[in-house]
Amino acid sequence: MTLPTLELSQGALADANVDAVVLVVSDLSGSSSALAPFDRLAASLSGIGFTGAASAFVRVPAPDVTELPFAVVGAGSSPDAQSVREAVGAAVRSFTGFSRLGVLLVDELAPFADAAAEGALLGGYRFDDYRTSEEKKRAETVVLFANVADDVLTRAAAVADAVALTKDLINTPAGWLGPADLADRAVEAVAGLEDVTIEVLDEHELEAQGYGGILGVGRGSVRPPRMVRVDYAPAGATSHIALVGKGITFDTGGLWLKPAASMVGMKFDMAGAASVLAALRAIATLRLPVRVSAWMCIAENMPSGSATRPGDVLRMLDGKTVEVLNTDAEGRLVLADGLAAASREKPDLIVDVATLTGAIIVALGMRHTGVFGDDDSVQEILDAAHGVGELAWAMPMPDHMEEELKSPLADLANVKVGDPAAGASFAALFLRRFVGPTSDDADAPRIPWVHLDIAGSSEHKGSPYGYTEKGPTGSMVRTLVALAEARATRSNA
Repeated sequence: MTLPTLELSQGALADANVDAVVLVVSDLSGSSSALAPFDRLAASLSGIGFTGAASAFVRVPAPDVTELPFAVVGAGSSPDAQSVREAVGAAVRSFTGFSRLGVLLVDELAPFADAAAEGALLGGYRFDDYRTSEEKKRAETVVLFANVADDVLTRAAAVADAVALTKDLINTPAGWLGPADLADRAVEAVAGLEDVTIEVLDEHELEAQGYGGILGVGRGSVRPPRMVRVDYAPAGATSHIALVGKGITFDTGGLWLKPAASMVGMKFDMAGAASVLAALRAIATLRLPVRVSAWMCIAENMPSGSATRPGDVLRMLDGKTVEVLNTDAEGRLVLADGLAAASREKPDLIVDVATLTGAIIVALGMRHTGVFGDDDSVQEILDAAHGVGELAWAMPMPDHMEEELKSPLADLANVKVGDPAAGASFAALFLRRFVGPTSDDADAPRIPWVHLDIAGSSEHKGSPYGYTEKGPTGSMVRTLVALAEARATRSNA
């Protein structure tokens, strides 16, 4: 991964060691009072019709500000933390070709300096591991002219690093990131972190322990599956969150083979596992007083003579049996084992993250994450997402659809063949069957649980916007960190 270094300066721009400067402004359509010290700049922007619309970016000469290359980016008519985060991210992403970029905020936006710091790092990410041509690169150092506390900088760096790790893992071609490779990358990612332990189960240990879902999905590949459990357990933790991530390193659909065009981009199908690993790393780096366990359910879904066939029955980790009617609905099978494993530790909350269904894209489009689960826990996720500016939407889990989970041969069927209605809700209902009770008592309630379907939000296919470029987005990583922060604050209250 490549992220810029972030430096702070409270000195004069004329004395700063920067190669170019960008000014972040709010709406200028009604008044240019924010630019009162810079009459010539205000006139130039007015002349080209620049109004400071959200994330609008323009290069313009500004000799009354600086002789350096100069640009202006807008934070919109109602600036807030997210609009400033997006604006600064857009500027750092767009203003290329300079090693050291200075970022100035007009006085009105000074209260959002914390968000500006995070936006600078998120927008400065680049992945050019496989490029040989020379292109104008994003700044290696961003100098933010603002007053930001050290702990805020530490948090911004940890969160941006987590998002970058997620993107790096997703960007890596599947040929170079099979199940064992992803497990190795997980070990590397948490090496040296205090209070973090990691365990990797290979195919033999998975067989011995009864992980039938992961084994069933992975048996068609010559690269066998893995289960990775990462545990951050600080002394004095008063809450325990389990994160379960879908880690299909490449999804052909198995014997239910995808069309050729649909197979392009299927290296993205391990985004859930990458997200839970990255979120845990950020939480551990920040030393939050919350225990977090991450379960990475990793397999490669390939067709072969040994692959699971439509109609086969798998016995999952918790003993339930599943008739596999569609081998391309494999994510829910590996997650079922992960949810069952996580449930054995009786955490206070389980959150699974998965690029699970195309149906969620039909329902919500490409930017929103679908949130399913228990009402209070869903609201907790929605609040965390709103706080960091990630788009999420609560989705229904209708009781009347429970009947559709039935199989004539097994406890459950993994799909309802020929009926596309509410496919994302069906998948969530399936997953809920594998969330265990809060205790061993016969009448114990189910562990609070949330399912995040990131099939749309994990990848951006259109033109860049804000700090988001084409490709993996790292969606919900920042939300998961914010969730842990909220739990830590609540326990300390």
